Amino acid sequence: MLGLKKNDSTLLIVVAVLTILAPFFLNPFPEGSQLAQFNAGYPDLMQRFVIFGIFAIGFNILFGLTGYLSFGHAAFLGVGSYAAIWMMKLVTLNVIPAIIMSIIFAGLFAVVVGFISLRRSGIYFSILTLAFAQMSYSLAYSVLTPITGGETGLQIKPTDRPLLSNLGDGEIGRANLFGLDMRSSFELSAGDWLWTFNMGYYIAAIVMLISFYVSIRIFRSPFGMMLRAVKSNQQRMNYTGLNSKPYTLAAFVISGMYAGLAGGLMVAMDTQVGPERMFWTASGEVVLMAILGGVGTLIGPVLGAGMIKYMENILSKINDGILHQWFAFMPDGIEDFIVFIIHPFIGKGWHLTLGIVFMAVVIFLPGGLVEGGQRIGRLFGRGKRAQEAEDAAAKTPAE
Repeated sequence: MLGLKKNDSTLLIVVAVLTILAPFFLNPFPEGSQLAQFNAGYPDLMQRFVIFGIFAIGFNILFGLTGYLSFGHAAFLGVGSYAAIWMMKLVTLNVIPAIIMSIIFAGLFAVVVGFISLRRSGIYFSILTLAFAQMSYSLAYSVLTPITGGETGLQIKPTDRPLLSNLGDGEIGRANLFGLDMRSSFELSAGDWLWTFNMGYYIAAIVMLISFYVSIRIFRSPFGMMLRAVKSNQQRMNYTGLNSKPYTLAAFVISGMYAGLAGGLMVAMDTQVGPERMFWTASGEVVLMAILGGVGTLIGPVLGAGMIKYMENILSKINDGILHQWFAFMPDGIEDFIVFIIHPFIGKGWHLTLGIVFMAVVIFLPGGLVEGGQRIGRLFGRGKRAQEAEDAAAKTPAE
């Protein structure tokens, strides 16, 4: 299907089904129940799942295939965002041109950064990309204030009059897709359950599925094989007469364009951009996403992005009051003790929980969440094969 092998086609179909039915899967608990705290099926968070999934997929093309670890990918996310917001402010509120411009500008910036940074490898390459990202952040924060809005950032204002949009005086335009408002939602209820189907989420989800398909084609292509050769032994590859630089630069630019695409989609969902998107912590976050999910795997970065964004938005909202409600059935002393033990790992301390999870994955699952899933699959597969062997032995007549 679509030029993919059977396993890749199956994976793409599974990801598509999970993405389409995400509102149901992410809202498993009824509204009003104590467990509803863990529901993640609201539009803003679902949009973050797929957008940062795109960001992580692009980063994985560079890091997972070539082994070049970039600490500055947030710069391309920011450049893509600024390109998209200016396209909306000046030309049209339709998200398609904004997304296209975000990809183009991020790609051009990636050519410049990659051409310089790829002259070095290893930790020196990582430091160079980090330096470019921090310089970009500083420029956006203060030096280029007329273009970037400085500390306050940019957003659509009533005074903006895009050339191809008809807005009345004082009217604030909204991002749309050929007239369809990105914020529009449809709610479906059944008993105490409530599911929200958001226009912006499904547009971002379609883009994510296309991006995922393209990444599969890259992974399975001769180009992808050359990138794996770079990761395996770049020096030996050079000795054979093959110049690895064009391949690594191409991978870097493609990865930067993915980041720009994610930045453009962020603007399409929320028409506001700030320099914080280019800060070094944002670059470090995508590294964690790839490692948690499984570097070099197809679905791993998406799983890692979903896990981090879930913890950031769900675990961080749990406070002592919610904990006391959960453990109210216990004696007061035990209840207070349990809340005291859990308190450092929730709310503002969710980073501590993330750090522990990250350490556990690196130590026990070097292949990330994908390796964990594979181990579980082999465990059940081993039991199934053992049962089949026993059934076959039972049917074999004794001599």
